[in-house]
Amino acid sequence: MSRRPATTVIFAGFFLLGMLFILWGILLPDIAVDLAMSELISGALFTLFSLGMMIGAIVGGKYASRFDFMQLMAVLMTINCGLLGVLTVLTAWPGVLGLVFVIGAVSSAIFTIGHTLIARMYQEKRFTMMGFMDFMFSLGTLTASFYVTLVYRYADNWRLPLQCLSAVMLLVAIYAFMVAGAQRQHRRAAGHAPEPGQSLAFKDVLRQPVFLLLALAGFGYGAVEFGNANWFVSYAQNGIGYSGETARNLLACFTGGMVLSRLGFALLLRWFSVHRLVVVLASLAVSGTFIIKLSDGIWGIGGGSLLLGLGLGGLFPLMLSAAMSISPENGPVLSGISIIGNATGVQVASFTTGWWASFVPLTIAFWVIPMAGVWLWFSAWGYSRLLKRQPAAPVSAAHG
Repeated sequence: MSRRPATTVIFAGFFLLGMLFILWGILLPDIAVDLAMSELISGALFTLFSLGMMIGAIVGGKYASRFDFMQLMAVLMTINCGLLGVLTVLTAWPGVLGLVFVIGAVSSAIFTIGHTLIARMYQEKRFTMMGFMDFMFSLGTLTASFYVTLVYRYADNWRLPLQCLSAVMLLVAIYAFMVAGAQRQHRRAAGHAPEPGQSLAFKDVLRQPVFLLLALAGFGYGAVEFGNANWFVSYAQNGIGYSGETARNLLACFTGGMVLSRLGFALLLRWFSVHRLVVVLASLAVSGTFIIKLSDGIWGIGGGSLLLGLGLGGLFPLMLSAAMSISPENGPVLSGISIIGNATGVQVASFTTGWWASFVPLTIAFWVIPMAGVWLWFSAWGYSRLLKRQPAAPVSAAHG
């Protein structure tokens, strides 16, 4: 059976999730005004979403293998549609915070399933397809701002972008149910009975040092990516003195680098082995964090932001693809481990920067990002050393 329908569902789902993840930040000012949310409550929205992602990664990683992946993805997308629809009719912030937590959990489980499906369907070009999948997520984050601007031309209402997104997600969910049904018919016609799934154990996987280092690298990755994304505009605008427009354009150098890296990192596997490329990308990322912090000029900060994006963008799909090449049967757990580490890093870096900035200027507190970059480099280097000792992962993806 053709892999194209399932791939279309996964890529479309990741694009929509990329939009959803960034929409919270874009719409938060309007949500806060409409629902009378204080800064503390507004900050809790991001914390609860990250906590929901951690719960979803744990549950999805452990139990997703019990079900048909495509059908489960369709169900979860439908649930997300319903949750978003309910959220847009609420008029009090406690209900919004509760639903954001559940949406984070459901979205994280969709991530886990998507990573696992792509890794299994495209074993011969796993690195390329994982990169394309995360590229679709990054493309969604880039599109979100333009999407909100377009919707606001019709009605300046924060609920409308979420309602439109929910409607599109429902269409993808319906198509996913159709794909799942076609897959079941194909298996029956071929005489392949579905194999009974089993729950997977995180502790068994984490006993292997290579996967423990994957989790530690995921922590550093999340701390650097979203620590920078959450605080960079404030740092450039309030700390250094750039205008808001200039600060946002400089951040776009980072997001643009992320997109380019995820689109093309697999091509570098023509010249680098997997474990060497992990170190190369981590080195680009940590260099970018220090260049941003030590520069005052627009070219230095813009160049550092681009370098950071080029290093980070391909690093996550590369590390996760390599892990799934070692242990394909534990794909859901490996994705869950990465997401848990990532979400934890997001919370620690974002909170630590804000907490430190309450005692010192933000220009000093922003050192949290280079420090997280150092953590990322050492954990990625350790992960690469252990990868080198594993059986060679397939790199034909570089040519796929």
